[in-house]
Amino acid sequence: SDTQASVGVAQLEKFPTFVEKRKENQKKLYDAPLDFKELQLVETQPNSDPSWFGFMMTLTNEAKFTRNEIVEFLEGSNIQTRNLFAGNMTRHPMFDSMVLNQDYRIVGELTVTDTIMTNSFWIGLYPGMGDEAIGYMIEKIREFVQSK
Repeated sequence: SDTQASVGVAQLEKFPTFVEKRKENQKKLYDAPLDFKELQLVETQPNSDPSWFGFMMTLTNEAKFTRNEIVEFLEGSNIQTRNLFAGNMTRHPMFDSMVLNQDYRIVGELTVTDTIMTNSFWIGLYPGMGDEAIGYMIEKIREFVQSK
């Protein structure tokens, strides 16, 4: 509709600001002292310029807690989380009706994709988030990891 298009055009004008704010929020979280051996953080790759919609963390083998435990703690602290929506796609029920090496193929053991599927989660990087909210998320992550 014309109304929706009008809103969309207005949002597009804000897009560059949103992207920069998401990058700033990601950098604040990444640069925070979250260097726990229990969490692996995603790094910006060379020659890339991502617009971060979320801040992903993956539990390492050193973690003395599960993804569900940290997610429940963060959600209980009013910090929204999301599980990674990918990982080992061959474990999706859709593949139950498919035939390996006919409909699809697997190369290797897929151990990294299994780890990502079971041990990764996101917290949001909403562009309207200020330093207080970022600081609160850092504090709560630190509180949970140090309690284990």
